[in-house]
This record gives sequence, structure tokens and C-alpha cells, in this order.
Amino acid sequence: MRRFLAVSAAVLAGFGIFTAPGSANPESAVPAVADHAVGGWVGTWAAAPAAGVPNTPDGYPGYSIRNVVHTSAGGGRARVHLSNAFGATPLTFGHVTVAVQGSGPDAVPGTLRSLTFGSAPGVVVPAGAEALSDPVNLRVPADANLLVTTYVPTKSGPVTYHPAASQTSYFTRAGDFTASESGAPYTEQTSVWHYVSGVDVQGGAEAAIVALGDSITDGVGSAAGANHRWPDYLADRLHGRFGVLNAGISANRLLLDVPGSGAGQNALSRFDRDVLSVGGVRTLIVLEGINDIQQNPHQTDPAAITSAYRQLVAQAHARGIRVLGGTLTPFKGWRVYDETLEATRTAVNAFIRTGGVFDGVVDFDAAVRDPADPLRMLPAYDSGDHLHPGDAGYERMAAAVRLDRL
Repeated sequence: MRRFLAVSAAVLAGFGIFTAPGSANPESAVPAVADHAVGGWVGTWAAAPAAGVPNTPDGYPGYSIRNVVHTSAGGGRARVHLSNAFGATPLTFGHVTVAVQGSGPDAVPGTLRSLTFGSAPGVVVPAGAEALSDPVNLRVPADANLLVTTYVPTKSGPVTYHPAASQTSYFTRAGDFTASESGAPYTEQTSVWHYVSGVDVQGGAEAAIVALGDSITDGVGSAAGANHRWPDYLADRLHGRFGVLNAGISANRLLLDVPGSGAGQNALSRFDRDVLSVGGVRTLIVLEGINDIQQNPHQTDPAAITSAYRQLVAQAHARGIRVLGGTLTPFKGWRVYDETLEATRTAVNAFIRTGGVFDGVVDFDAAVRDPADPLRMLPAYDSGDHLHPGDAGYERMAAAVRLDRL
């Protein structure tokens, strides 16, 4: 019964978006963030809410959903963000737990914690809003999986979700099994994340790095369940010093929305929720724009795209966040590629490299292109569709990020 949690391969195949490393512009006068976030809280995992699950007018009453999420940094306490961003009615969480994952839907014995919200065991989240749990004492390892399990007792309306999780999670329709350490009740699987949008930890990382992007940041083309998105590889390089938060949404664009799809709101519309409101953010890496170029309606005026970059940087700088611009990766061979679209990408990349707007550049384009045909991705880095990298490409993209610029 996958209707509940699956996004069609055909939909995901239409998504595109990517970038790599480069030499930085002179550092601009961006206010320095504190060495540690307020209260020591730093995001260790995030997934940007993208849409409401189609055909869920009643939500999932009676379901327990065990979301599997992967940490980038560790800590001694944890708290969880839940989202009703795309709901149409108030959403009641009757019980929510967090635990370290053992095998599959099983929790490591002794690690399961019940969450409270203002000391209450549940919370009602208005339509369009989010909720933050009270902290719990839990030794959260870096580079490990957590189980965030939600139980919704009543009808709630459209379910907020993140479609392209590249991760198997679990659920049951049989009632409240949030407190079960055993995964035995969780007999069904899903390939998307429901409700949960973030996990913070305390007592570990200095600050958070946010990667804002589309399907290339979201990890389309990487091995499912392997955590081989480029932000995951970047987190591996940082060894828990910083949290790395993935704010990629497949098919997302800078300028336009795709109504009725799982592509999320345009980057400017969702910027406050997915970047600025995240605690402890030190640096933002932007890799958006290829979908504006290659999706219908095509945006072929580079000035429209670069104007959006200017606005993202201005808003981030106002919060003391450093911004690195990622160049758009090659897409020759992708089904809509033509010279006009390529000319737009080339112009946008020239702006990213030399426009002086960003605090530094990650030249993803240079990192993954084929030296023999620079308009194409090197075959070893290509997932096969000529738009999305595979695992080796994502690892190469992460290697292009200069750690001294973070």
C-alpha cells in the first residue's frame, strides 16, 4: 500500500538542479555569526516541506509514521520540528517520539524518548504553521540515523511531506505505536518524509550550514538509503563540527511555483521558513536556477535569475549569514537541452563567478564537467540522465566546497 507515501518515478525524473566549487570573491563585510548558536542549539538534519500529499483530504488518522532521518552532527540533547505548512486545517499530534535507529524500524533499546510540547504530551498545529518540541536528553551520534515517529489521532486534511527522501521510512495504520522500541508493528514502507522537518541538537556542533537547492541538492540520482547526496558528503568532510542541513526540493525553482506538484514554493517564497528561521545558521550554499532555465516556461533572461540571487544574498546578509554561490552544472544531453538554454546557464555562471554578489563561489560546474566536452557532465559523475549526478558526482561536488570558506 504505497499510495500513502510514494512519488512516481516519472515525476521525479522531471526534476533538475545542481552545482560545484570555485575560487571565492573577496569576503564581504557580513556580520560574523557567533561561534555557537543561541543556547547551543544547532540543526543536525532538515528536509524542506514541499507540498501536501495528493488525495489526503482526511490526512492519516490512526497512523503511526516512523520517519528515518540522518544526522550530520551529534549532541547530548535533541528537539524536533514538525510541519503543517501545507495543511488546510489544524493538525493534532497525539504522541511523538525520537530514538536512535537500530535495524529497520527498530529503535536501539533505551534510546526512545517521548516528546512534549510546552510540557504537554501532544500539540495542535494550525494550518500553515510548524511546531517545535521541548528538548529531551538523548545522546545523538553524528552520522547516524534517528527515528522520529508521529501519531495523529484525528482527521487533519492534506499531509505536509517531502517527496524525494531517497530513504525508506515505515508506518502502520493500526494506531499509536510511537512508544514501541520494536519495529514489528511497522509493516508498511514509504519513500517520503511526513510531517517532520528538522532535528536540532545541543552540545555538539558550532553552527549550521544550509544547502538551498533543487533535485541535485535533494540527491536525485544517488543511491537510495545510502546518504550520498552532496550535502551528506560535505557533512562527512566536516566530521560533526557543523550541522549540514539540506533545503533542497526536487523540481524547485528560484522564480516560479509549479501548482499541484511536489516541487515546493519558489526559493524566494520559502526562504524565510527553510533558511532564515533555522537556528544557528552560519553559511548558506545556493545551488538553484537550472530548473528555471530547463523547465517550462523557460527563463532565458539571465537578469531575472541573477536578480533573485541578489535578493537571497541581501536577506541572508541581513541575518549575518555568509552566502556561497554554486555554479550550475552541465546538462547537455538532457531532453530539453538546446543552445539558447545553454547560453542562459553560461551567463548565469559568469555572474556567480565574477559578479561580486556572493561571499564565495563553489564551482560545481568546473568540478563535474567533462574536460573533453565542458558542456556535458563527465560520464563517471553522471547518473545517466545527463542532468543529475550519481554518487561519484555528488562526492565530487562536496569535495569542491572549500572548508575555509564556511
